[in-house]
Amino acid sequence: MSETTQTQYDQVQEVLDKLRPFLQRDGGDVELVDVEEGIVKLRLQGACGSCPSSTITLKAGIERALVEEVEGIEEVVQVF
Repeated sequence: MSETTQTQYDQVQEVLDKLRPFLQRDGGDVELVDVEEGIVKLRLQGACGSCPSSTITLKAGIERALVEEVEGIEEVVQVF
């Protein structure tokens, strides 16, 4: 993993740690799978994995926060 990718990975993890209590309050959680060329790969867990609103949570919530707070992040995708 390059130094830039490692820095992004660490920064993404910090942002997710800030968001995690909101997800856990609703019975869910999120796992950081990978950061590759500006794309963050996440796995939604618990209630978030099967929630019909998970795409909105992923794109409108998590992706927005990551794009705003971590330089070089362009997109968030869900992996299963």
